[in-house]
Amino acid sequence: MLLEPAFLEKLERLRLAARRKTRGPVGERRSRALGRGVEFSDHRAYQVGDEWRYVDWSIYARLDRLFVKLFEEEEEADVHLLLDASASMRFGNPPKLEYAKRLAAALGYVALAGGDRVGAAAVHGDAVRTLPPRRGRAHAHHLFRFLESEQAYGPTNLEEAVRRFVPRRRGVVVALGDLLDPNGFQPFLRRLRHAGLEVFVVHLLAEEDLAPPAQGALRVVDSESGESVDVTVDARMVQEFVLQRDSFLEEVRTFCARDGMVYVRATTQVPVEDLVLRYLRRAGLVT
Repeated sequence: MLLEPAFLEKLERLRLAARRKTRGPVGERRSRALGRGVEFSDHRAYQVGDEWRYVDWSIYARLDRLFVKLFEEEEEADVHLLLDASASMRFGNPPKLEYAKRLAAALGYVALAGGDRVGAAAVHGDAVRTLPPRRGRAHAHHLFRFLESEQAYGPTNLEEAVRRFVPRRRGVVVALGDLLDPNGFQPFLRRLRHAGLEVFVVHLLAEEDLAPPAQGALRVVDSESGESVDVTVDARMVQEFVLQRDSFLEEVRTFCARDGMVYVRATTQVPVEDLVLRYLRRAGLVT
């Protein structure tokens, strides 16, 4: 079982936050999209092509200028849970993918309880396995089965995989993974952003990813290619590892901040329940 019943009860009281506008039919999520909907929101200057029925003639009578009325709409957002399921996600204790599956199940359940349509995708190399978005608590069983069946294998090629992940409707994507891609994480996140999605990044690492290597003779094995190399680790190499590690973590954080993505980093030693109920709340991913 991915999630305990007591944890599911706590998730019932949460909602997944979406801050940018989304486009879709009327639903349960309140967005700040400006369109023709339920409640008056603001005005803007008339532009060629605007419908005359939305012109505010009272303002025209006072100012002799054309303005159109804008409204808030009740809209729904599709929520896409995107998991890196490459071989590097087998690493750690607990394995990063097992942790990511539990976290995705929790966030998916929160979104379903809030009335959103939820789908999932797992990427292996340039291949993508998907579960189409559906609404309703009954869909949670399909989501959980999809996640439970995932195994970590294949190389990491996030950008190429996400080319095949093109949602038909705009919405929210929660990307969960270690972002350890030899081609860089930036093209992957940019492609999600350019697809018009609101992007939340949950950067999951094992403690073993962050710990400096022990000094001495080691055989280093690539978890994806299986290639190995014998090295002798000295104090200088340990220092270089720490510098590269810290540089990578800061680069991910600043990249996400610059592009307006919510970013949370966690290790698999943090209980999933604490991550959702405390840290993701603090970051604004759930409310």
